[in-house]
Amino acid sequence: MSSKAAINKEVFVPHDEKMLAAVQVKRKTKKKIPFLATGGQGDYVTFICLSVTNKKPVLITITKVKQFPGSSAFAKRSQWTIDQLRQVNGIDSNKDSPEFDLTFDTAFDQWVAGSAGEKCTFIQILHHTCQRYIPTRKPEFVNCQSKLLGGNSILHSAADSVTSAVQKASQALNERGERLGRAEERTADMRNSAEQFSVTAHKVLTPWEIENSGDLVPDPPQNAHHQGSTWSHHVDRTTVCMFRKHTMATSFICMIYWCFFLVCRFL
Repeated sequence: MSSKAAINKEVFVPHDEKMLAAVQVKRKTKKKIPFLATGGQGDYVTFICLSVTNKKPVLITITKVKQFPGSSAFAKRSQWTIDQLRQVNGIDSNKDSPEFDLTFDTAFDQWVAGSAGEKCTFIQILHHTCQRYIPTRKPEFVNCQSKLLGGNSILHSAADSVTSAVQKASQALNERGERLGRAEERTADMRNSAEQFSVTAHKVLTPWEIENSGDLVPDPPQNAHHQGSTWSHHVDRTTVCMFRKHTMATSFICMIYWCFFLVCRFL
């Protein structure tokens, strides 16, 4: 379990609260404390946490939570309501920086976050919470990057990414559907042509009852001029046989195209 998850479970859940954000910090300038109650010299971990109550009326608080050396427990220290927050200073609005200041009615703290990204996320959620829950006299956010003050931009960015991915996928599906539609039309035309061709061939072949005909037309015999009608009849029968084979080959090719289309359609 991460430190932030442990803080939420140990410090806020027992009081029917939910932690919205937390940032691990250290003081920009260490206070001169000769000793602590725990016997240490200030070697502890500090978190600034933003939380909200689960029940109405909603109460938003900013809490300083510490973890002392040799202990896995987290202790709640100072706490302020969000109405007591007067100013959030991001230090530099032109670049990412881990430093920030918090000014309350009765306190002023200068902090350095564990990273610039962690600080930016905390300030962004803090700003969004203030805009949502404080109707009047909102705290001032100064020297903060504009990307942090545009609402919940993290969620908006995620939503934009999802929307873009959906649009690209939809476009790809539409293009594939168009290609399949054109293939279906061409295949349907080929199928209709093959069926019509098969019907016509059947009408032509039925009267002849061709049996065991050769594949090639034989050379005419030397006395073909004396056997004109017989030779012509033999040529006609052979031609029709070749016509039938051509028809069967064409129908077979059309069947292959049709099967190919069906496979593509259901891929």
